[in-house]
Amino acid sequence: MRSKRHRQEREERVLKERRKTDQGIFDSGTMVRLSKFFNKRIIKGMGMPIARGKEADIYLAEAGDADIVSGSRYVAMKFFRFDATAFIKMAKYVKGDPRFERQVGRGRESVVRTWCKKEFGNLLVAKEAGVPAPQPYMFNGNILAMQFLGDDETIAPSLNDVEVEEPSRMLDEIIGEIKRLYRANLVHADVSEYNILVYNGIPYMIDFGQAVSTRHPAAPEFLKRDVTNITNYFARKYGIRLSANEVYSEITS
Repeated sequence: MRSKRHRQEREERVLKERRKTDQGIFDSGTMVRLSKFFNKRIIKGMGMPIARGKEADIYLAEAGDADIVSGSRYVAMKFFRFDATAFIKMAKYVKGDPRFERQVGRGRESVVRTWCKKEFGNLLVAKEAGVPAPQPYMFNGNILAMQFLGDDETIAPSLNDVEVEEPSRMLDEIIGEIKRLYRANLVHADVSEYNILVYNGIPYMIDFGQAVSTRHPAAPEFLKRDVTNITNYFARKYGIRLSANEVYSEITS
């Protein structure tokens, strides 16, 4: 009985914290912005959260009947938070990007709104470059609607959560995606085993908010970090050893 009571208490605490988060996300201003996604028929119903991060939470939504989401059962709705922690990280990626630095003001909300617009634009670039990534549908303020990657109501697993049958091929595909992004003048700037979803055997890059133009002064540093992160991961987990410096040179040559 004691263990059951303790379990119930833990579940109640989790639900309480979740309600606090949901109340913070769905304030009156966000609800007004969210209504436009209903009006544009991008969605017709909101569901439960499917992922929570430091800067944003993602909810499952029932797809509407707009042409852009035709044939889709669900839509992923990303809600960026207007909190100080997210603001501090976002600022350095936005203000150094010549595509967006003139659009962002000094206020926290301005940076977050620009970040949302930035992710939408970066996803478009990725899709046009032939890089597997969620199809962006619409953005408004701090809300981004995009393709849901998953089966039924379950989001696709991250690279970290799967055992890849052909790791060498998978690594080659990911490096190829990084290269195609670079050819399209974009650096993801946060490639890792957690920001890649494996859907139908294909590595999909996600979380493009921090992705920057190759004209960003820190773009070379970010690209080196991306390459180092992914080569180190495959070395640790699968024993595949590639020189990050050589991969970087190949991408930028």
